[in-house]
Amino acid sequence: MPRARHFVDPTPFDPREAEVLSAEQERYYQASQWRIIWLRFRRHKLALWSGVILLVFYLAVPFAEVIAPYPVAHRDNYHLYAPPQPIHLFDNGKFVGPFVYGTVASVDLKELRWQYTVDKRAVQPLRFFCRGDAYLFWGLFPADFHLICPAENGTLNLFGTDRLGRDVFSGIVYGARISLTVGLVGVAISISLGMLLGGLAGYLGGWVDATVQRVIEILRSLPELPLWMALSAALPVTWSPVFIYLGITVILGLLDWPSLARAVRSKLLALREEDYARAAMLMGASPSRIIGKHLLPGFASHIIASATLAIPGMILGETALSFLGLGLRRPAVSWGVLLNEAQNITAVTVYPWLMAPMLPVIIVVLAFNFLGDGLRDAADPYK
Repeated sequence: MPRARHFVDPTPFDPREAEVLSAEQERYYQASQWRIIWLRFRRHKLALWSGVILLVFYLAVPFAEVIAPYPVAHRDNYHLYAPPQPIHLFDNGKFVGPFVYGTVASVDLKELRWQYTVDKRAVQPLRFFCRGDAYLFWGLFPADFHLICPAENGTLNLFGTDRLGRDVFSGIVYGARISLTVGLVGVAISISLGMLLGGLAGYLGGWVDATVQRVIEILRSLPELPLWMALSAALPVTWSPVFIYLGITVILGLLDWPSLARAVRSKLLALREEDYARAAMLMGASPSRIIGKHLLPGFASHIIASATLAIPGMILGETALSFLGLGLRRPAVSWGVLLNEAQNITAVTVYPWLMAPMLPVIIVVLAFNFLGDGLRDAADPYK
């Protein structure tokens, strides 16, 4: 019987490569839980870039007055329903730098609408890091510094203007302050309630578990959007925008905790039987210490991923309520308040730029969903 031929790779063996690979594996196996999650999350490129986009959005929130070309209450009576002004770099083949062309407004009496024609003779260079319209920074400190300003006696409406001549782009920048923070505050409330009630139900069991489960079933059986609308409509119209904002946030937070509470309960039912939990109980640790110090940190990464996936729901909830006129109202500005201007078919067909606030809503919601998927995959111990 012929002997099978044996092939050997002629490539020289480098023992240093094996040492490097072994060192990398050793660092991975000795890494902490959060380090392993970061290493897994870093491989999820879509989630990583989504996190970068969200970071840019949230870093811009404290500096909305500086980034916006105009204050939130600025009105231009000579440019009502003005279309967006695109930014150009070249004029007649000559490099000018960032600029916009001026526009000439006229009234179309036949169609009863404003008409704007581009005046290419009016080249309006943009100004950066400039002095512009005065505002109150954070509503406290008077200032007039802007990141970008229109030319002297010029206009800069990147996303056009609304029916009162208010700049839509500036409104979107200011609206991010409310629309982005309402999700964080609402999720903080829902996480606190979900961890507290779910933790007690999962660890104590008995009548506590039964009571919490019945409350969750009642809340989950109610239609979500009509319930939001009913509670929001119950808020007094005489309240200031700050109290309306707090009321909307509390409503969204109080109605979103059941799903997280069930997740926490199911985890604690499994973890309370582990040896380290029983050892802590036999050593005399109180239930609150066992839950807070030993059980909850064991799946904190899953809670973070769940919270990341819940924030878009909060943002969409506030946007929907404000769009329907049941949430925030002027003078408060959010993306839903801005979209309230686009409730009729005329805005869609004649002035489509009034729907521009949809763009940041779509971008932020998609980014949070991709980020949540990446965090959930990175936190999964079985992957």
